[in-house]
Amino acid sequence: MSIKWIIFDVMGVIFEVGDDTNDLLVPYIQRRNDMISREKINEMYTKASLGEISSFDFWNEFGFGDQYPEIERDYLDSCLRIDPEFMKIAKKLVKNYSLAILSNDVKEWSGYLRLKFDLNRLFKVIIISGEVGYRKPDKRIYNILLDKIQSPPSDSVFVDDRYKNLRPASEAGIKTIRFAREESNDDFFPNFKISSFAELPQVIEKI
Repeated sequence: MSIKWIIFDVMGVIFEVGDDTNDLLVPYIQRRNDMISREKINEMYTKASLGEISSFDFWNEFGFGDQYPEIERDYLDSCLRIDPEFMKIAKKLVKNYSLAILSNDVKEWSGYLRLKFDLNRLFKVIIISGEVGYRKPDKRIYNILLDKIQSPPSDSVFVDDRYKNLRPASEAGIKTIRFAREESNDDFFPNFKISSFAELPQVIEKI
């Protein structure tokens, strides 16, 4: 068996929506205050997802501090949908492979969702940008991952929906699979492409 580790992105892979900031978070906040700009929401989200501010600071910046943590739970519960195939496939894969997460996210949000969907038991290594201070595609977050898994890069495969995040993984020697919920073109070609979790076990066996 050549692959020992399967590394998963979260948004756009485990959870269905890839650009959760613009497609979910921005509309959620602007429904409550349409004077708050998309740019400001993205700016504050980036800070929170780098661990520069807490999740409370994020909501408080927009005037929702008195509604915390209820507003955060409402957002995560009402807007984030896990891929319906993920758990079944992951439970099969974990019998033969070690699983890891490499995700750009606010640490509190990631922790809440992992507990809600009982994900922690599936993963041996979890790297969240809000905990380590770097976001994909910064090469430093991939190095942190590789230090944690203590395995040669060639023993690993990374599943992400974005070409820009797969490229540095490939440059580090990690094999790559693009989860293509939407078609798009890039001059980077991952090792494989899938459009559903049902395809993943067979693709892993081919690598």
